[in-house]
Amino acid sequence: MIYPVRTLIISDIHANLNALEAVLAHAGQFERVFCLGDIVGYGPDPNECVEIVRNLPNLTYIMGNHDAGLLGFIDLYTFNQEAMDAIHVQSGILSAEARDFLELASVRTEESQFTLAHGSPRKPIWEYIIHVGLAWLNFREFTTPICLVGHTHIPCIFEEESEKQVRLLLPGHGDMWRSDKRFILNPGSVGQPRDRNPKAAYVIYDDQEDNFQFQRVAYDFKPVQARARALGIPERHAYRLEFGL
Repeated sequence: MIYPVRTLIISDIHANLNALEAVLAHAGQFERVFCLGDIVGYGPDPNECVEIVRNLPNLTYIMGNHDAGLLGFIDLYTFNQEAMDAIHVQSGILSAEARDFLELASVRTEESQFTLAHGSPRKPIWEYIIHVGLAWLNFREFTTPICLVGHTHIPCIFEEESEKQVRLLLPGHGDMWRSDKRFILNPGSVGQPRDRNPKAAYVIYDDQEDNFQFQRVAYDFKPVQARARALGIPERHAYRLEFGL
């Protein structure tokens, strides 16, 4: 007997423990997890978030640009000043265990149905797929039916309608998605949404129904703001949690 599998798809936790805990409580039962990068960066709780993620069931974890920056794998001068300042703060508190886990991540992986990358399949660490033109270029960079990415902090779908045409969809809370065409799906951000909705974002894939459900969940962001300010993380990173900016 083949049992159904629910896959939790998350990205861009950004050291926001309250948001991560809210997502896990809201998601219900799941048997597998795809984490599309940036567990750290911006927020006050890198060790706690890494510890939770590393113990999630059947985890596939992809490295994000903030993960790579904190590990010293990419030059911090590629970040803006406020992002760099947050990474400097986190570098002083990151545990050896968390560092060891982050260092094991791939920047891109593929299986029979999915390609996973943080930014894009073409440039996994840094490229933002923010419009249909960039999506069209990236459809040439993977062969699986579905590509999962994060990085932009905005839930969206790019569907390949033909070799010359891609359409963009912006799903909301509770929206279900399935398609016989190839597509690139972004679940949005757990810890720092940027679509003017401060609720944490994630997606559940049900392999029995073969559909993706977009979800949002509210959480108490004020303690996160307080912890970030106490650590000296730039104010902008605390402020934007309230407004989803």
